[in-house]
Amino acid sequence: MPGIQGEMWLEHWHRYHFASRLAAGKRVADVACGEGYGSALLARSAKSVVGVDVSAEAVGHARRAYEGVAGLRYEQGSCTTLPLEAGSIDLFVSFETLEHIHEHGAFLDEIARVLAPGGTLLLSCPNKLEYSDRRNYQNEFHVRELYRDELSALVTKRFPHVRWFGHRLDFHSVITPESAATRGEFFEATLQVPAQPTQAMASPLYFILVAGRTPESVGADAAVSVLGDQDHFLYADYFAVTRAHREEQARREQLERDAGAHAEALAAAQAQLAAREAQLRRLSGIRGWLRRPLVHLGLLRD
Repeated sequence: MPGIQGEMWLEHWHRYHFASRLAAGKRVADVACGEGYGSALLARSAKSVVGVDVSAEAVGHARRAYEGVAGLRYEQGSCTTLPLEAGSIDLFVSFETLEHIHEHGAFLDEIARVLAPGGTLLLSCPNKLEYSDRRNYQNEFHVRELYRDELSALVTKRFPHVRWFGHRLDFHSVITPESAATRGEFFEATLQVPAQPTQAMASPLYFILVAGRTPESVGADAAVSVLGDQDHFLYADYFAVTRAHREEQARREQLERDAGAHAEALAAAQAQLAAREAQLRRLSGIRGWLRRPLVHLGLLRD
């Protein structure tokens, strides 16, 4: 969902903005489109876009949410039996789909079927080595993750020419020109309007200046510069603290549920005790009423 915050927000919006530069003027399929926001973004520049998802609920929502977007439609269908004509797609987009299914070969065969001869596949999936193994992490929704060599063999069997890109959410030091970059790509998006990113850094923490007496002395190159953390130590700290916080929050919520259950049990026990005390008082009253004539007759001592 486009309004959900966190790491996934950045990852998924970035992929679709990355894809939008390849979609211009093309017939595009966005398979496993989910809520549909990515398909709607691609439709801004594409000739046409069809978003496909196996969920009837998701497709129904997408049709309502993005009704009226020119050249955009949504269809229900499985990624292994796509409701698309052979050779009808110029750009096939599918982000984070492979790891959720077992039928990888059947999916790639369907992609090959619907792609035009000169068509392009843009695919993403987790790198099992980094995503799961090295982080000791298991995503409950993933059924079959791939290592790089497995993914390469799967794709190159149908599409022999491949350019690889890496993607990860990490901590980086970024230096970018105030104007649009002449080399590289930089944009920022907001939660309110994620589909309309800015082409420059909105709120830099520092200024870096290149100055001189002539235009030639400052140069014309306006490239984005990024220094990454190859050891991922900052992200590792963030990830560990975040995981610990979530685990502690889950424990607190469980304790609150347990406390609520205990409070209900205590209230029930107190109500039962009060009922028994009331019953005892009634019995005591009856006992006193029965004793009085016996005492009067001398059959019992007062």
